[in-house]
Amino acid sequence: MTSTSPTEAVTLDSSGGRALFAQADTFRAAGPAVRVNLPGDVTAWAVTRGAVAKFLLTHEHVSKDARKSWPSHTHGSIPWLYPWVDVVSMFTSDGADHQRLRRLVDRAFTPARIEAMRPAVEEIVTGLLDHLETLAPTGPVDLRAHFSYRIPTEVICDLFGVPIDQRPEMLRVIDSVLTTDVTLQQAEAIKRDLDQAMQALIDAKRSHPGKDMTSLLLAAHEEDGDRLSHTELISTLILMIGAGSETAVALINAAVRELLAHPEQLAAVLADPARWSDVIDEALRLHPPIMYMPLRYATADIDLGDGIVIRQGDAIIVSFGAHGRDPEIHQNPEAFHIDRDDKQHLAFGYGIHYCLGARLAKLEAEVALPALFERFPQLALT
Repeated sequence: MTSTSPTEAVTLDSSGGRALFAQADTFRAAGPAVRVNLPGDVTAWAVTRGAVAKFLLTHEHVSKDARKSWPSHTHGSIPWLYPWVDVVSMFTSDGADHQRLRRLVDRAFTPARIEAMRPAVEEIVTGLLDHLETLAPTGPVDLRAHFSYRIPTEVICDLFGVPIDQRPEMLRVIDSVLTTDVTLQQAEAIKRDLDQAMQALIDAKRSHPGKDMTSLLLAAHEEDGDRLSHTELISTLILMIGAGSETAVALINAAVRELLAHPEQLAAVLADPARWSDVIDEALRLHPPIMYMPLRYATADIDLGDGIVIRQGDAIIVSFGAHGRDPEIHQNPEAFHIDRDDKQHLAFGYGIHYCLGARLAKLEAEVALPALFERFPQLALT
């Protein structure tokens, strides 16, 4: 694709952790947007300033629909982008299509329905803590593998009615989506496996429907294909099952790590359980589960100032993670501090594409974190 910029594009660092944040700081200092190279010879504008991110995320000339707004892209030409760009869900749609597809699932994520899931989440957490107790005498335990990963994945699989025997393959292919450093053959295999896993789930629900979200979506598709096409059904399942896991995993991990590194703040929250929400928001601000989310597209020229103009048809990659560490927004942004007055972040997005599952992710953390520290008061980092 073509973009205009006064400088050459740089390669986006995907090594994670401090390297990601250091590069975001460099980008932020360089200007309101910086051209970057992504895998598959994709060039995009990276946005790391919090104010610019919010400006673009609600801009009338910024689209999520590659089919209509990214003229240089050929569907399927960049396999790793398939689950982010080539699917047809509310995640990749604008306007009326976005509203139609979002309405089909948002009823499962109302505040009342999320709160009604608390007992089920508590049951899952208790079972996992019981299992951790059996592992404790053996030495250090991988908290992600045995606790934080399993909570949201079990919750989302229950919500969408994924049969027990299908869950290992379902989670394997969902996890594979997060890997961008893959060969063409591997990316094509991921696409094939994703479609097959979702089709297997649909087939299971067609034979044995229930009250789960997959059964409800399938019924909507079979009653009115114009309301939800087969492609949209597959795409929506990929989106919801995938998005329903990784965010909460990273949130729980980050909160545990920071509290163990700051025992005085752990003591404060244990003394006042109402403060767990402060822990959660501060962990989301400092350790955003998703740094960049592909992709958005300019539908008209957008002048950001400082000589930077995003041209119509250019791709944009907003750094949701950089917002929480922007020194123009937060004082001492690299410090974990649950007492800070302003914990605003973009961990769940902003604008009309704000994450439907934000309340569920927070609920999972609200249940998991106090239960973990209550069961294991001597918990320590290895």
